[in-house]
Amino acid sequence: MEIRPNILIVDDDKVMCNTLADVLKKMSYEVTTVQTGEDALNPLREGIFDLILLDMILPDMNGLDVLKKIREIDSDSFVIMMTAYADVQTAVTAIKAGAYDYINKPFEIDELRLTIKKALETKELKGEVLRLRSKHKDEKEDGEIRGISPQMDVVRELISLVGKTPRTPVLVQGESGTGKELVANAIHYQSRRQQRPLIKINCSAIPDALLESELFGHEKGAFTDAKESRPGLIELANGGTVFLDEISEMKPILQPKLLRFLETYTLRRVGGKRDIKVDVRVIASTNRDLAQVVEKGEFRKDLYYRIKVMVIELPPLSDRKEDIPILTDCFIEKSGKEMGKEIKGVNPQALDLLLAYSWPGNVRELKNVMERATILAKGDFIVPEDLPLELRKDIRGLGIAASDEKWTGKDGLLPLAEVERNYILKVLQEKGGNKSKTARILGVSRSTLREKLNRYRINS
Repeated sequence: MEIRPNILIVDDDKVMCNTLADVLKKMSYEVTTVQTGEDALNPLREGIFDLILLDMILPDMNGLDVLKKIREIDSDSFVIMMTAYADVQTAVTAIKAGAYDYINKPFEIDELRLTIKKALETKELKGEVLRLRSKHKDEKEDGEIRGISPQMDVVRELISLVGKTPRTPVLVQGESGTGKELVANAIHYQSRRQQRPLIKINCSAIPDALLESELFGHEKGAFTDAKESRPGLIELANGGTVFLDEISEMKPILQPKLLRFLETYTLRRVGGKRDIKVDVRVIASTNRDLAQVVEKGEFRKDLYYRIKVMVIELPPLSDRKEDIPILTDCFIEKSGKEMGKEIKGVNPQALDLLLAYSWPGNVRELKNVMERATILAKGDFIVPEDLPLELRKDIRGLGIAASDEKWTGKDGLLPLAEVERNYILKVLQEKGGNKSKTARILGVSRSTLREKLNRYRINS
């Protein structure tokens, strides 16, 4: 369904209101008319208008006073003042007070149409800029690589180093859901390119027949549907960053063209006859071992070496379980804000389940699980019942050998609590009493370990 712009006309001249309303309705606008300043404020409080045409002289108050009240109700409102020639200076004052523009009475209908069209286009562009700023703000926040594990310390250091380089290509490798796109965000926003575009292209999502045109653009008439020339995504990213997600899925026919671009930083549109210079950084990612893909002959060796100037390996979440509490708090806070809920965190039992789970979907799966848990949570903390069934079923043993004498007693097998106590003692002793290392081996948080030490009266 098409959403039509909604315009409010404020003028005490009924003939003028009706005339303007007829003109604007023919332009497919929704129109509301009122004759006084007070009558204008009531509908503004109840609804949103894309544009307001406001006469300078009204029977109950001055147009400038109405403008002030309108701005109090909606500071982003777009107002066009209508004024007689003698009131031009007053109109200029109105512009300074927040009006978008003014138009002199009497005015030509074509002039009015043009002024309104320009105002609505400006409003739309302003909205798009705000949307992109919000999106970029989210990307910057998401681009913060969180975690206390040594592996993530290495990742952050590499991001910081490569962010300072002009346009060194980067290859990000890791399982699905480990955060490869977040690394691309972080590199972009820590570089001098952060004010320029970050364009993301999923090489497996674009049909093969369209991928070359999407990447490099095309000239008019290059193929059947090419009715006009169009720049490609790499060209649109000029000055910024191009993120090629799942590059291992790029077809062999396109790989030499990408290689040529990376060697010369020039491209030629499909059907084009001239080279176009483009300044971008290329970040590629894959969830496969690209070296093995090269060995199978599915990916060019020379392109592989060209994009792996800097390689960032992302570990699976199962290899950095000490990061789970931090990531969990982050996802709960974000989901809580979006849903208007104040969740303080997860209780110890739920955290134990999170730490015991294998996380085949990595960080992405954890994020989805915490979003679901936030929806289901009835109290201040997320409890085991808020977690999916597979987490509650995936409580695996501690890898304890039944033959070890520590796990058996005179009367047979020991109770689970004694087995757990013995195992904690063993790990704690092997790690020289270091609680952080012990917690990491056990796959629990330091607070959970502390609770268990108190419960089992273990003096560390």
